[in-house]
Amino acid sequence: MPRRVSMPAADDLFRPTAEQPTPPAVSDEPAGAAQAPVETPAATAGPRKPSGRVRHDEKMTVYVTSAELLAIEQARLRLRSEHGLAIDRGRLVREALGLVLGDFEERGEASDLVARLTVDQE
Repeated sequence: MPRRVSMPAADDLFRPTAEQPTPPAVSDEPAGAAQAPVETPAATAGPRKPSGRVRHDEKMTVYVTSAELLAIEQARLRLRSEHGLAIDRGRLVREALGLVLGDFEERGEASDLVARLTVDQE
């Protein structure tokens, strides 16, 4: 007697992983009524903060040299041994991105990012 394997349906495979946003509340105001502007993360004041340890819905692949990967791993190990911070490489990279992008938003053209990228272009 052949055994038939049970496979999940396409709806199970391609279901959303994040909670769905709730639909906007129905308002009694006319359609053209003025509403408060919605702030985007870039428009908020204050330093940029990395996402930290949360479920991330987006993925980006970055290629690094073996020397850069070794430097990241050594930094991760030093953070663990010297500071008691057990973090993974992804968290380390997100924190570094937060620092660089925060500096860029705050200082613009005078930021370290612009200075380093300008040197690379020359």
